[in-house]
Amino acid sequence: MVRLREFDEDKVLHAAMRVFWEKGYEATSINDLTSAMAIQRPSLYLAFGDKKQLFETTLRKYTQWHAAGIRKKLESNSSVREAIRAYFKGLVDEEYAGEGSLGCFCINTMVELSPHDEKFEIITREHQMYLAVLFQETIERGIRSGELNPETNAKALAQSLVVSLIGITVLLKSRPDRMFVDNAVAVSLSHL
Repeated sequence: MVRLREFDEDKVLHAAMRVFWEKGYEATSINDLTSAMAIQRPSLYLAFGDKKQLFETTLRKYTQWHAAGIRKKLESNSSVREAIRAYFKGLVDEEYAGEGSLGCFCINTMVELSPHDEKFEIITREHQMYLAVLFQETIERGIRSGELNPETNAKALAQSLVVSLIGITVLLKSRPDRMFVDNAVAVSLSHL
């Protein structure tokens, strides 16, 4: 007879995600994971496979959560310019309000694993492309409403915003002077 899982899958995946997010894939041990997840090794392997499979599961869960959060923020303001500005300002404000930056789990993975692992290159690229679509839809909404110039290349501008988002997120990990970041954001958003 098969035993039922004696743990909340979402809760243990979130715990694993947090460890991977804080330490990165390579620096995270199975002991780190079982301790944070409060499950035994056999349960981890039975439920989630090996460390790499667990990492992939948590990364995919993160990208869904991250994209949904960005979509919600971009749809929260009737002004497209203000929605995008508020998103970037909130990102920077959040980082400077905290003790230190974990950055973005997906971007951390892009830096750590994508150059060496095709699977994670694809997952992180798919997330970048999805974020570009979110920004493009928002920009197109601004064009349709007359808020943005009808000559705006929505796709190119959206891709530029994703590049800015990734660059700013990586930069924030080093806690540069706030004015340096604010100036970079202002120039990135000046094309709206």
